[in-house]
Amino acid sequence: MRYIDIGFGNLAAADRILCVASPDSSPIRRVISEAKDRSMLVDACAGRKCRSVLVMDSDHIVTSSLDVSEIHNKLEG
Repeated sequence: MRYIDIGFGNLAAADRILCVASPDSSPIRRVISEAKDRSMLVDACAGRKCRSVLVMDSDHIVTSSLDVSEIHNKLEG
């Protein structure tokens, strides 16, 4: 299994990521809120601003302070 760095020493399983999205849209904010209510939110921002949201195949939502393009570059490489 391959892992990628999502910031501040946190890793995510690259094979289990379904989607990487920007947290700016209302639907994604709703997804984050619902995941928080269900205890399925993993906050990997370390107190910084959330700049990307990873949707995992396990129904977990992971927030990261890295930009979507940075996560994309790590997934490609």
